[in-house]
Amino acid sequence: MAISVGSSGAGGRRIGAMRRTSMGTMSEINIVPLVDVVLVLLIIFMLTAHVMEFGLEISVPEVKQVSNTLQELPVVSITRDAKIYLNERPVNIHQLPAEIARRFKGAKAVYVSADRRVVFDPVAQVLAELGEAKFDVNIVAKPIETQR
Repeated sequence: MAISVGSSGAGGRRIGAMRRTSMGTMSEINIVPLVDVVLVLLIIFMLTAHVMEFGLEISVPEVKQVSNTLQELPVVSITRDAKIYLNERPVNIHQLPAEIARRFKGAKAVYVSADRRVVFDPVAQVLAELGEAKFDVNIVAKPIETQR
């Protein structure tokens, strides 16, 4: 910074050792807006950090291969386009409990197999119908093939 006293001509007296060169003004980084932005980001992080800690922890169960049985079991299949089958025969969802009782005398458990791309609503409706009829509902999953 230079301070000049007197006239601005060549005979003017300058106090201070710095002289301005022909490069123009000196650019400096303004730290205040940077600090403001960092403090706002810090506050946002502090407010949202506790939400990330309370997420749901879901442990996906592993399934293993079970032996086949000779007994025919009631299997309700739901296709991708939400069609419902009882052991490969089409059935109406409202007649499902009566049809299971008629075709499988004394059956207490029902196996539900749904296509993995089906929307959840038809699956939930089938589970509700079977639960209302007091059947034990088992979900069928494809076993994971292990490399040995």
